[in-house]
Amino acid sequence: MADEIINKVEQSGLKTLELDSFLQGHQWVLFDVKNELYEELVLKEKDFRAFVKEHNWKQYEGKVLGIYCSNDAIIPMWAYMLISSAAAPYANQIIYGNDEQVKIELINQSVNQMNTDEYKDERVIVKGCSSVNLPEQSYINITQKLQPHVKSLMFGEACSTVPIYKKRP
Repeated sequence: MADEIINKVEQSGLKTLELDSFLQGHQWVLFDVKNELYEELVLKEKDFRAFVKEHNWKQYEGKVLGIYCSNDAIIPMWAYMLISSAAAPYANQIIYGNDEQVKIELINQSVNQMNTDEYKDERVIVKGCSSVNLPEQSYINITQKLQPHVKSLMFGEACSTVPIYKKRP
């Protein structure tokens, strides 16, 4: 009779949290205002308003829309408001920011809404490897959310963790 293989990680009572799971169900698209500027530097109100009126905003239906400008042009606040107003009937959510900023916002919203009861006095690992490049701010946010509730907080994988926090008895 062969020796039975025992999964010690499963028996350890560790809870693993994968931050990239907070992005599941979200599809986002980015809108770079730079592309609608004269010579990618100057916003001409008449031309910009014509673009906003004629643009197919329906293409953002059911998606999160991230609005940003990738160059150093000075964009008046009303331009972002105008885009937001035109996209609002279609987009699920509109966020100011590039790809990283949109991820931070979406993860932070999920972190803020999460029920910490299931992590109360638990040993929690925030998974280190992800299929998505996650912003550092997301790891800071989850640390702040969980620390008051957990017994211990670690980073990495069950086979190789880095201790972050341990509640004192």
